[in-house]
Amino acid sequence: MELRIFTEPQQGASYDQLLSVARLAEECGYGAFFRSDHYLKMGSASGLPAYTDAWTTLAGLARDTSTIRLGTLVTPVTFRAPGVFAVQVAQVDHMSAGRVEVGLGAGWYGDEHTAYGIPFPPLGERYKALEDQLALLDGIWTAQPGGKVELRGQTAGFSLDADPLRPAQNPGPPIILGGAGGAKGSRLAATYASEYNVAFRPLDDTEKIHDSVRRACETQGRDPASMVWSAAQVLCCGASDSEVERRAQAIGRDAAELRAHGLAGSPAEVIDKIQGFAAAGASRMYLQVLDLADTDHIRLVAEEIMPQVA
Repeated sequence: MELRIFTEPQQGASYDQLLSVARLAEECGYGAFFRSDHYLKMGSASGLPAYTDAWTTLAGLARDTSTIRLGTLVTPVTFRAPGVFAVQVAQVDHMSAGRVEVGLGAGWYGDEHTAYGIPFPPLGERYKALEDQLALLDGIWTAQPGGKVELRGQTAGFSLDADPLRPAQNPGPPIILGGAGGAKGSRLAATYASEYNVAFRPLDDTEKIHDSVRRACETQGRDPASMVWSAAQVLCCGASDSEVERRAQAIGRDAAELRAHGLAGSPAEVIDKIQGFAAAGASRMYLQVLDLADTDHIRLVAEEIMPQVA
């Protein structure tokens, strides 16, 4: 099982705080540093010291880190026009020497679209835009040298020279999709994704959703073993019950609830839960770290849990 750090900076984080956590994750041997792609806080968080843009953050981290992989869970298709996004991904991938991974989704947080004046069409239209985005990236990344991408999508048409848009990775960065395993999402994952992620669901639900996408792969003649199967869970680990309680309070959550629905408890408890996901077929776990100031939390997992689940 590969462990990755996953942060939620819209709740309030500066670039320097994110860089500190990314460098610590790199030092401790985590597989990647990921962040959400949101422009507006959720719940009672202040949003301070700042809201930050996900791909601006990744560009900075591309130069300020050395080895750790970088990505988003997930970039809403509503935020960036497909052609513009292809440029951003290619540039950041080159800036990082090929360490970028691209999480994409249809978007769900209507309030942030309203706040920033970003169009938020119905879900069906957003899925059409997501498919166009995926088709364009795939077309650019798989085009022959000197080739042109001519694509008439469901929401837009494209006519682009592929060579100036090629990322550092060949054929391109891994694409991560996720969700509830519905028919549309499963078909898109089977067609375009390198990884399918299920976030904040119980183990049984995660296994069922992964199985749904596996069936979609088989229907399309794709070997499900070619997909990375992953899960994301909130992290609240402590060497003692009091430490678990303290960490739960710091993120405004109840320790008992987190023990029931997240990766919470002692290192032994967290190891047992991670091994349950592994037994169900997951090979990658995103640890949602909400208190970015608690660097001892990240070190504890690296020292006590990572060696036992790797």
